[in-house]
Amino acid sequence: MEVLTRIALLRAALAERRRAGQRIAFVPTLGSLHSGHLGLVDMAHAHADAVVMSIFVNPLQFGPTEDFARYPRDPVGDVAKAASRAVDVVFTPPLEELYPPHAPTWPVRVVPLTDPARWDAAARPGHFDGVLTVVAKLFHIVQPDIAIFGQKDIQQVTMIRAMVKALDMPIELLIAPIARERDGLALSSRNAYLTPSDRQAALALSRALSQINRAWLAGTHDADALEARGRAVLDAVPAVQTEYLAVVEPERLEPVTHADAGAVAMVAARVGTTRLIDNIILGQDRW
Repeated sequence: MEVLTRIALLRAALAERRRAGQRIAFVPTLGSLHSGHLGLVDMAHAHADAVVMSIFVNPLQFGPTEDFARYPRDPVGDVAKAASRAVDVVFTPPLEELYPPHAPTWPVRVVPLTDPARWDAAARPGHFDGVLTVVAKLFHIVQPDIAIFGQKDIQQVTMIRAMVKALDMPIELLIAPIARERDGLALSSRNAYLTPSDRQAALALSRALSQINRAWLAGTHDADALEARGRAVLDAVPAVQTEYLAVVEPERLEPVTHADAGAVAMVAARVGTTRLIDNIILGQDRW
């Protein structure tokens, strides 16, 4: 496995693989890898000849009051985990490599997906501009045939898909199902912040989504009724401070009144000092 920190070296290594006819898959991450990330690598191997993983904590997607400085970092452990899944190239650029001092960085936005003050865009102003900007830069650097993302960040995935289409990027996007603990908690690097009592309370998110899905499967398709089922679960746990719980359509994440198959139930909440997100695709997800 090659571990590279410079754009020029990465491009040279990938050019050699392309000359050999290899199909390249890309898994961008913030690091602090867990089994959910490694599942993305497994999917990448199934669809490509070579797998590139980036590990970069992107400051543009953190607000001034967010956890950039304390975001979990484990560079040595991350490289070992990547090697354990036979990642071919790990790209770990220093900050100045992607954002040189005094160089302009033009934010990438997908309108109208990032403009309305709704869902995570309302809670984290500028977050998606930062995500799309770094993903666009990494796509330009790596030039993958395939890019793999996780369903847990479904709003991010929706906007990246729109960006790829709008900018005619020749990249196939694959979305991996949410990786969960046995008790249903969605895997997240931020789970490391949870105290034991917080973690127990956090299970309310997945329970709420499961209740919504069960109600939908039982024939309740009215979105207000489904959301009420989920909110009852969340409201029963005082430690959970719900930001939103919504049933939306899957293309633009707009609210719906009637939930068809494939609609998304998504939730964001704070448990202790930690903000968590989760979602479920109605009629498709099983857990």
